[in-house]
Amino acid sequence: MHRVKFGGVLNGVDYDVWNPEIDPFIPARYSIDSIDRKYESKRRLRERLWLRDTWSPIVACVGRLDEQKGMHLVHHALFHTLARGGQFVLHGNGFHEQIAGHFWHLKDYLNEHPDCHLEIGYSEPLAHLIYAGADLLIAPSLFEPCGLAPMIALRYGNPCQSSGRSAGCSTPCSTATTRSHGAQRVRVPQRRQPSDQSALDRALGLWFDYPHEFRALMINGMQADHSWARPGQDYLDIYEHIRHK
Repeated sequence: MHRVKFGGVLNGVDYDVWNPEIDPFIPARYSIDSIDRKYESKRRLRERLWLRDTWSPIVACVGRLDEQKGMHLVHHALFHTLARGGQFVLHGNGFHEQIAGHFWHLKDYLNEHPDCHLEIGYSEPLAHLIYAGADLLIAPSLFEPCGLAPMIALRYGNPCQSSGRSAGCSTPCSTATTRSHGAQRVRVPQRRQPSDQSALDRALGLWFDYPHEFRALMINGMQADHSWARPGQDYLDIYEHIRHK
C-alpha cells in the first residue's frame, strides 16, 4: 500500500577533491586519455609502502576497520590475493578494539612480506595515492546504502569487487559484458567467503589474462558519473514533491 512512498538517494563523490585529473596528492595526474600515467602512482605507492616492484596487480582496501565492513572477508581476501600472485594494501582506522587488535597482529605478522602492507590509521594523502596506485578495490560491506570508497575507486580507474548493499552503486561485469554493457565492478551476490573469493578470482583473472578487457573495465568506471549532480537533483525533487503535495 505504501511502497510508492519510499525511495532511495545514493551518496555522491566530491570531484573537486577525488579526481585524478586534478589531484594534488598523486605524482602524475591522469584521465581516460592518459590512463597509462596512473602507473606512476603505482610505482610511487610501492616505494612508499616498501612493496617489491613486480608485474602483479595491487588489491586495496580503504575504510574503517569495523564489523560493518566485513573484515573477516577482508582478511580472507588478503591471503587469497597473495596466493594468486597479487599484492595487497589495507589502509584505515580501527576503533573496534577486537578487530583493530586482530589487524595490528596481522600487520606485525606480515611486516616483512614484500607483497603486503597494512597501514592502520588514516592519512588523506596516502588514501589518494592508494586509489591512484591500486588496480582493484575490495569493499565487502555487510550492509551499506552505497559506500563512497567504491565510487571513488571507480573514478580513479579501479574496478571494485563489492558486496552487501554497496553493490547497488555500479554495474556488474563479466568478460562477456565488459565492453558492451558499461560494466564497472565484479559483484558478490552473497556475503559469504566463497562468493567473495569467486568475485576476486574473476577480477584477478581479468587482470592477468584479459588485459584489454580489464582496461575497458577501468574506463567504464572512470566514465561513470558518481558526483553529487544526480543525488543533488534527487533531493531537490523530493523537496519539490513535498512542497506541492
